[in-house]
Formats: sequence, C-alpha cells, structure tokens
Amino acid sequence: MEEIINELRKIRKDLDEQKTAIEKNGEKVTEKVTQNINCILEDKFKLFNEKYEYLREKCENQEKRLYFLEKQARKNNIVFFGIKETETSYSNLESLIINFIKEYFSQELDRRDIQEVRRIGKKGERPRPITVTFCTLGTKINLVKNRSALKNTGYYITEDYPQNILEKRKELQEQARAEKEKGNFVKIKYDKLVISAKNQPTSNNKRLLSTSPENKISKGAESNSQVSKKNKPQTQIRRTSSLSEGIIKPGMLNYLINKNTNNSPDLQQNNYVIQ
Repeated sequence: MEEIINELRKIRKDLDEQKTAIEKNGEKVTEKVTQNINCILEDKFKLFNEKYEYLREKCENQEKRLYFLEKQARKNNIVFFGIKETETSYSNLESLIINFIKEYFSQELDRRDIQEVRRIGKKGERPRPITVTFCTLGTKINLVKNRSALKNTGYYITEDYPQNILEKRKELQEQARAEKEKGNFVKIKYDKLVISAKNQPTSNNKRLLSTSPENKISKGAESNSQVSKKNKPQTQIRRTSSLSEGIIKPGMLNYLINKNTNNSPDLQQNNYVIQ
C-alpha cells in the first residue's frame, strides 16, 4: 500500500514539474509573439509616419505654391469702393472705370490698359466693389500712390488681397490701434504689422572726433623731438664710401627691384604698395 502511495506521489510530482515547464514555455512563447507583434507594429508605424511626413511636406509645398500663384494673380488688381451700379453691360462698366480714373486721378487710360473688370459680392442696398485687373503693374502702382486724391469723396481703393490675408489684416487692426494709442507709428504691410517708435528730433551736427590719450602723447613726443633736434649741435658725420653711394644705372636698379619682388611673395601680393 505504501508503495502505491509513493508511486502516486512521484506521478503527482512529475505532473507538477511538467505543468511548471509548460507554463514557462507558454510564457516564453507569449513573450516572443508579443515581441514579434511589436516589431511588426513599429515597422508599420514607422512606414505610416514617413508617408505622413511626405504628404504633409507635399501639402505645405502645394499650399505655398497656391499662395504664390494667387498672390501673383492679384498683383495687378485694385478694388474700387463706392461707385454706384449704373452700368448695364461689361462695356459700360469698363467705361465707368476709365471715366472715374480720369476724373479723380487725372490719368487717361484706354480699354487696352484694363485686362478685366467685375463686380464682386451679392447685390444689396450698397454698391458692390469693383475689382479691376490692369495690364501693367505700373498703372496699378500709380493709382495706389495717388489714392489720397479720393480723400473726402466717399470713394476709396484698396489692393486685392486673398481671403486669408483679409482675415489676418483684420486681426492686426486691434493691435494697430493699441500701438497708435501709445504714440507709435503703425503700418500694416500685407500680412505684417510694422511698428516704428515715436519720432525723435534728429541733429545734423556731426560728432567731433575725440582725441585719444595715445595721440596726445605721440604729439607731445613729436614736438619734444623736434625741439631737441633744433637744439642739437650739428656735427659732421664722415661716411665711408660704399656701393650704395655710388651711381647706379637705371637698368641695374630695375634688375634689383625685380629680383627682390620675385623672391618675396609678400612684395608680390602688396605690389600696389610699392608702386
């Protein structure tokens, strides 16, 4: 009976060991599978991230390109405000703009100077603005420079900005008012706010050059040396004859100068100093 019990205990022990081994193997398999899945997910995530970055960069480039093209398309445009809608056709609208520019800007234009003219927006109680595209940028610049001619007339002109730029400029208006209250000069240039400090009186007087102590000392030393030279008794110095005191022919002198300049790279580089 005891032998049977011992055998059963051995069998139970073996089963426990096998169970423990199976559990360990299962944990290892689970860990390996998890690692493989994580590696696969990381590779896919990396691939998706690279594609996302590529598409994002491409979209940004496309937006910049569209922004540039739209800006170029509106480069020659001016928007006129306040002109009543009395035209009945496109030709009448062109004539209306040409006569308006002639009357208020004293500038004669032809139909060939206008590429396109159109009303923008929906009809309402107020007259709709007119967008005019000129054939040359110079015509637009001249009109914008003389926009003050419309002062106190009820009419005004602006440049043709894209919708996002209009919204940006509207946001900058509040900041511009705050800066004006401080007394600063403010100007909205396209989509940026240019702020200048208060005007300060400027002087045209040039600043006198200051004399450094070194110059004073050098001047004093020069004056002392000159005085000492004047007071120094003249003594006749006898010099021995040498080749340098002799008469050197021009050809020999040129040879010596050319030889020295050829052997010295510093003299070659600074040849203009010797001349």
